[in-house]
Amino acid sequence: MPGLPLIASDLDRTLIYSAAALGLDVPDGEAPRLLCVEVYEGRPLSYMTETAARLLAEIRARDRGEDGGQSEGNGESGSGCVFVPVTTRTRAQYERVRLPGGRARYAVCANGGHLLVDGEPDPEWHEHVRRGLADCAPLDEVRVHLRAVSAGGDWVLRQRVADELFAYLVVDRERLPQTWVKELAAWAEPRGWTVSLQGRKIYAVPGSLTKSAAVAEVARRTGATPTLAAGDSLLDADMLLAADGGWFPGHGELADGGWSAPHLTALAERGVAAGERIVREMHGTTTGPRPGR
Repeated sequence: MPGLPLIASDLDRTLIYSAAALGLDVPDGEAPRLLCVEVYEGRPLSYMTETAARLLAEIRARDRGEDGGQSEGNGESGSGCVFVPVTTRTRAQYERVRLPGGRARYAVCANGGHLLVDGEPDPEWHEHVRRGLADCAPLDEVRVHLRAVSAGGDWVLRQRVADELFAYLVVDRERLPQTWVKELAAWAEPRGWTVSLQGRKIYAVPGSLTKSAAVAEVARRTGATPTLAAGDSLLDADMLLAADGGWFPGHGELADGGWSAPHLTALAERGVAAGERIVREMHGTTTGPRPGR
């Protein structure tokens, strides 16, 4: 009997988009209607198209077994799924996001550092992650280096540590020195750390801290198979490569770097249009006869 698919998706610039990342390159009158899915300090911050939000709500209903076996009103049976948001955001940053369909049973935060089960961190998983960090240079060493090599740079807006697991800088991209990220990556790699530039943020993350490991743990606990994944950045690459299939948009580190894998679909769409296309593709994987029917 076939299992239910596990659908793992990155959030920022994959499912949800800030105003700056929407990429609305059509006349204003043809722009899609948007739904705000995140508010920060009283201001709207992240969006999906209304169409993407509706389809994701249907996916989430199938995740909870509440769709009544129907698919988008067309009479087909829904196959169900396990939907897992996967993000580099801290737990607090993730909890600001209100995805259509309510809270997911499983969610991955801090690039795999936290596995949330019904909204609460799983202590066994976090202890497992902490043990793995021993194979990488300590966070304090990386934090001190970041402070030293960015000192005096008028392009550094903020330096942050995320859940005592990894570090990142918020930068002015227009003033960021062209080779700075490559130089940081060259320093970090022999110390077991990965560097990724996403929007205005430069992340330094331990190599043992991966989205793929946390997604594999959800698959183990639920028995869901196959695993399908979506993401746009280098920090999503391990999750995409470990998946049985998936998608990445026409923007972001992966697309801009010419990255590819034979089992993944590179989409032409960019910005929030890519987010809608990804949700459509996910929705299609949950359409069909339920196992045993």
